Amino acid sequence: MKINSGQKLLKKAKSIIPGGNQLLSKRSEMFLPDLWPNYYKKAKGCKIWDLDGNAYIDFSGMGVTSCILGYANEKVDKAVKHAISNGSMSTLNCTEEYELAEKLISIHPWSRMAKFTRSGGEACSVAIRIARAYSKNDRVAICGYHGWHDWYLSLNLDNKKNLDSQLLPGLDPMGVPKNLKDSTVPFYFNDVKSVNALKKYDDLGVIILEPMRDVEPDKEFLDSIKNIKKKTNAVLIVDEITSGFHDNYGGLHLKHNIQPDIAIFGKALGNGYPISAIIGRKNVMDICQDTFISSTMWTERTGFAAALATLESMEENNVQKINVKNGKYYKKTILNQCKKINFNIEISGCDSMPGIKFKYPESNKMQTYFTQEMLRLGYLAGSKIVFSLAHNKTIIDKYIKDSISVFKRILQYIESNKTLPLLGPEKHKTFRRLTGKKNG
Repeated sequence: MKINSGQKLLKKAKSIIPGGNQLLSKRSEMFLPDLWPNYYKKAKGCKIWDLDGNAYIDFSGMGVTSCILGYANEKVDKAVKHAISNGSMSTLNCTEEYELAEKLISIHPWSRMAKFTRSGGEACSVAIRIARAYSKNDRVAICGYHGWHDWYLSLNLDNKKNLDSQLLPGLDPMGVPKNLKDSTVPFYFNDVKSVNALKKYDDLGVIILEPMRDVEPDKEFLDSIKNIKKKTNAVLIVDEITSGFHDNYGGLHLKHNIQPDIAIFGKALGNGYPISAIIGRKNVMDICQDTFISSTMWTERTGFAAALATLESMEENNVQKINVKNGKYYKKTILNQCKKINFNIEISGCDSMPGIKFKYPESNKMQTYFTQEMLRLGYLAGSKIVFSLAHNKTIIDKYIKDSISVFKRILQYIESNKTLPLLGPEKHKTFRRLTGKKNG
């Protein structure tokens, strides 16, 4: 930690890249400001090597939930290399595009058509365009995190705190056209009253929600959405960019019997390669032929090849079953161990993607200290764990043991009324400007 080439490079990067990188969830400041390794030289399985050759076991997200099979999976990489060797782009279309559409429709029998993009935010925006075109109504009701695009951030034009409880607080809609005000409205997870309030909008065209973040959806909540959809004829979109293919093969909407018009997937679909999918009912999706939605790089071959190999590997290895089993084991074991030492934590989220919260007043400082000390022990650790096929019981047991050792130290500081010895600032909780503004 004394020699941190990643932090030195980050300081340089911030002078030519706004904020230093492309993704909020990969910012050093979201984990351990001034100390997080930040850049990697190599990643394999569930291990990452930083620029100084230090190796860490990843318990902090596996590529922001994308690498469900583990980093540099041989089967997926082989498929991508084959695609590259035969030309990843040409004037003609690759057959893998059709094959992936056919495969996703077979996994989700309610759907009949598919389109593809490279990123999750794009997929959300494409789905919104399709839904608005089909419903012929502009207003969108949202529940969850759906990206950075204008249609989503416009929710904060009316009130800058509207999105605070939807995952990321404090998002400023600067640059979003003011005439989009009131075009997007919120409702809240498992809050039936907020769903029923949507019936006042006679121009509601789209309802989009994540099927789960911290807790499972209540039946009453899902029934209320179904009733509002029926009353307004709005198009229902299930955003499975994060949840898809983690706890079950397909989407969580299958598990909870949600019947959408459109479902969107990304992240785990390509095990880290850029591919996202929009699938839906034929009558809804067919409107794409009437509204212009098109992009050159959506036809590039490697994402399709990666997704097909990823899906095949999921089936061959019972990936979801293994990851859920490991997640349940972690939850049960860490809670039991914490109970023994009288340390208060809360575990939430999908079984394969558990989140941990410290139930103390200075929880953010404690989380920062936990990340700091686990880094010393050879882990990338945050508030959310994403289990992959590369994690095994031996690795998980060692992580739990080391976590408990850090928890005991935290307890000692609490009991002695001493301040936790952070080596840098506390981690950030949300988006904020990282570099100063220049005049002129």
